[in-house]
Amino acid sequence: VYQQSIGAVCNLDWPKSKILIQILDDSDDPTTQLLIKEEVHKWQQEGANIVYRHRIIRDGYKAGNLKSAMGCSYVKDCEFVAIFDADFQPTPDFLKRTVPHFKDNEDVGLVQARWSFVNKDENLLTRLQNINLAFHFEVEQQVNGIFLNFFGFNGTAGVWRIKALEESGGWLERTTVEDMDIAVRAHLKGWKFVFLNDVECQCEVPESYEAYRKQQHRWHSGPMQLFRLCLPDIIRAKISVWKKFNLIFLFFLLRKLILPFYSFTLFCIILPMTMFVPEAELPAWVVCYIPATMSFLNILPAPKSFPFIVPYLLFENTMSVTKFNAMISGLFQLGSAYEWVVTKKSGRSSEGDLVSLVEKKPKHHRVGSEPNLEEMKADLQQEQEQKARKKKHNRIYTKELSLAFLLLTASARSLLSAQGIHFYFLLFQGISFLLVGLDLIGEQVL
Repeated sequence: VYQQSIGAVCNLDWPKSKILIQILDDSDDPTTQLLIKEEVHKWQQEGANIVYRHRIIRDGYKAGNLKSAMGCSYVKDCEFVAIFDADFQPTPDFLKRTVPHFKDNEDVGLVQARWSFVNKDENLLTRLQNINLAFHFEVEQQVNGIFLNFFGFNGTAGVWRIKALEESGGWLERTTVEDMDIAVRAHLKGWKFVFLNDVECQCEVPESYEAYRKQQHRWHSGPMQLFRLCLPDIIRAKISVWKKFNLIFLFFLLRKLILPFYSFTLFCIILPMTMFVPEAELPAWVVCYIPATMSFLNILPAPKSFPFIVPYLLFENTMSVTKFNAMISGLFQLGSAYEWVVTKKSGRSSEGDLVSLVEKKPKHHRVGSEPNLEEMKADLQQEQEQKARKKKHNRIYTKELSLAFLLLTASARSLLSAQGIHFYFLLFQGISFLLVGLDLIGEQVL
């Protein structure tokens, strides 16, 4: 993964004298550090203007890493900064297709590209993630970019005007969503954003449910943390009432609070409990028409995913447990809201078109190599082979299994009481929770 990413940014089509590449390594593994340093040195020999930075004091997670990098003395000579996470590989023309949007537009602070996924067809979990992310980029980002000149920075595959970052207060370590934080503050300062749906940057989505669950917890607890912090600033900001409404309701509350709360309480608690209370009855439009319409609209940007519309609806309801828990954690500043677990990636991007970049041989061989580097590489390869031989196993998720038991019991109750309209939904939703609770969706972990 690191070889491909470094190779991709070193092959960006831009004058070498006008670009500086920083490799920001926050790892605490000496082997990883040596391997990345060796890769950086290889590209330095190729003529790339690239530097390696490793933090000794690793506070603040990604925000702390970015803040440290922007504090370097040579940053004052730069006007823009492009940011790529470790598994992202921009195409050579990325800068030529993004930077020109800043020209003659001094109020533009951010140009954001969309993501494309090399492993979207790897398993059912990656296919379902692709549906959500296609809606996010095709609808949320694009519509907000056109009508409001604002959207949430995705944390990667974007180019910032450094002046906009500085005037907005720079990178802050107060939440786990530093990208959303800087975007909101820049918007309140009057900076405009441009979203480019036709410029794609290749990356990966998590292939295991464990990795996806950790990612979603951070993506839903962080915004609630930020909402608490930003609400007074939004109310006091000198922006239109419509923009305040968009920030408070559509940007923060709808997708991050209301929808998880609606899905979890209605489909996982209220509906199954009504099967045990004969007097209780929910109208069909609440439990059928609204979720079906929402799922249909969400899947429109990914038309090839239409065969997965039913699994998508069931899985989104299943994920509402994780999202609801994360939302409560962030809203009430609970301990898990401050957790940052790195989303594990499988390295399947090495099978993509950019694999040729890392196979490129350096023109000059390093004279003085890091001590025992070749031995460390051999040890690392042997360790990876040993891991590959280890048996993968399924994790057990008790919350999902508990809800599976409740839903399957409610479906049986529905069948016995002749409430057939709810039986099939409760049955399949219960099976969905059962599959997730037994970790039968996505790749298993070692």
